[in-house]
Amino acid sequence: MATRVRRRTKSPRELKTIIDLVRYAVSCFRAAKIAIAHGTTDPVAEAAFLVGETLHLPPERFDAFSRTHVTAKERAAVIALIERRVRTRKPAAYLVHKSYIQGLAFYVDERVIVPRSYLGELLAGDLFADDGLVDPARVGRVLDLCTGSGCLAILAAMRFADANVDAADISRDALEVARINVRDHGLEDRVRLRRGDLYGAVADECYDLILTNPPYVNASGMSALPPECRHEPRRALAGGSDGMKFIRRIIAEAPRHLTETGGLLCEVGRGRTAVERAFPRVPFLWLDTEESSGEVFWIDAKALRSAL
Repeated sequence: MATRVRRRTKSPRELKTIIDLVRYAVSCFRAAKIAIAHGTTDPVAEAAFLVGETLHLPPERFDAFSRTHVTAKERAAVIALIERRVRTRKPAAYLVHKSYIQGLAFYVDERVIVPRSYLGELLAGDLFADDGLVDPARVGRVLDLCTGSGCLAILAAMRFADANVDAADISRDALEVARINVRDHGLEDRVRLRRGDLYGAVADECYDLILTNPPYVNASGMSALPPECRHEPRRALAGGSDGMKFIRRIIAEAPRHLTETGGLLCEVGRGRTAVERAFPRVPFLWLDTEESSGEVFWIDAKALRSAL
């Protein structure tokens, strides 16, 4: 009987430099019409991320290395990952187990959604400056609801140097990933992981700041998700028929968990109309970021208590 020989896919030898590999990846991604929705903004950024992480290059120095030659082993590794990205349609962050927010690296895998919240930008911006809505010096306790990978809780701990942060999630798997990130960033003494259903994780405790990026994709949105998003935990995305299943509870129960000078910062995606319809008396302040408009609201404890 003849032996069947498996042919190995050869790496194109004409791809000599890092920028050659990026160009090749862009062509593959565009031809396959992959969805770009997990931390990068277009096929070029996705390609640079995947190539850079495979070759262990610091993102901030990528341009400095872009014209350098790669070894045959490096080329094969990059091309194999490009092909895997196209074939499996898994988010690139899952393939390299890394995602960046505000320049900080976080470990991720399929137990959590890939971090991409607008709250990261807001935490770093003027909202929490001396002339902003919240005085950082008065933030002593922070709650991150639906923490997932723990990235927002970690960013909050870094933004408010004197604060203790509770990171809550109902998913045991998600908290295991969050624990990795808390440890990697050396914040075990200031970020406490709590398991439970929304505020059920923290009993009657109160906070100066509650921030949350809860599941808010409505039923029609869930049915239209691209393949990449279907690799993420469904319960971290699905917000019920109108996307408000968790947001209603977060807003309604927030007054019991906010200090007198506290406030709630919540990302709702395209749910602004549904939020305002559900809480017509609440004077939400809608915030814009570099890549979004009216997808995040702020409401302080006093205004919220008066309206509910």
